[in-house]
Amino acid sequence: MTVRTLALLAVTCFAASACGGGGYGSPTGTPPTPTPPPVADHVDATASLAFTPATLNTQAGHAVTFAFGSVGHNIFFDAATGAPANIPGVNSNASVARTFDTPGTFTYSCHIHPFMQGKVVVN
Repeated sequence: MTVRTLALLAVTCFAASACGGGGYGSPTGTPPTPTPPPVADHVDATASLAFTPATLNTQAGHAVTFAFGSVGHNIFFDAATGAPANIPGVNSNASVARTFDTPGTFTYSCHIHPFMQGKVVVN
């Protein structure tokens, strides 16, 4: 090999390593860490006129899906700092998600069936 060929080879190798030539699009050549899907917790508003589970424990930033079956329900949260928006109306055969960003205990009830009560405890 000529000096010129060796110099060109050295420049090419240096450029490839400086640009993350290790593969996977990262300078270290390690595969990227996949982003986990958002955690979604679930509460059922049942035809037997109860919230299941009655108490749901979750982490701040998690979404809670409230699933309404064939019987119409709604959800109204007691006034508290960080409580999500209510789910008014008569909801059946639908699911509605609310995200809880603030730690605390958030109690709620169904205004159609006032004896239906539940709470979300956010850590």
